Amino acid sequence: MNQGKGFGLGLGKMKELADAFKKAQQIQDDAKKLQEELETMEIQGQSEDGLVIVTMSGNQEPLKVEIKDAALGKGAAVLSATVTSALKDAYQKSTETMRERMEKLTGNLGLPGM
Repeated sequence: MNQGKGFGLGLGKMKELADAFKKAQQIQDDAKKLQEELETMEIQGQSEDGLVIVTMSGNQEPLKVEIKDAALGKGAAVLSATVTSALKDAYQKSTETMRERMEKLTGNLGLPGM
């Protein structure tokens, strides 16, 4: 019979639990700050020839597309490929930025696989 032992949590375990809750709250606060930072961030990607520049937020929301006059005379198919190239570049950069920021946020957690 388990007399007088409650849940088996001693004072040391209660402190560990309280510390874990504090750490979880800090992580939540940091994640919210990161989300706000990503929303205001502007990341540019461009086509290889530099004729199209795409700007996205850190959350990968498209913000702006700039097409230089020289790109207009190349025809619809080439222009489409050039815009796609710039979009891919912006997407890759924003994904990398997001990954780096998340790694920084989770780096001190000591969780496996993060």
